[in-house]
Amino acid sequence: MSTAKELRAKSAADLQKELLDLRREQFNLRMTRATGQAVKPDQFTKVRRNIARLKTVVGEQKSKGK
Repeated sequence: MSTAKELRAKSAADLQKELLDLRREQFNLRMTRATGQAVKPDQFTKVRRNIARLKTVVGEQKSKGK
């Protein structure tokens, strides 16, 4: 995953695509856990934090009017 500095350099469309990809990954992790398959528990935290980081950058861009 990118750092916040790298995310700020991306366009709004790229950020939305990346957010959608992270949401899909989060959903897939939940489904994998629900079916009883082995999942690394730290992946949930990483994906959740990446989503939060991305949403923060999107909010910053909206407030700046980009």
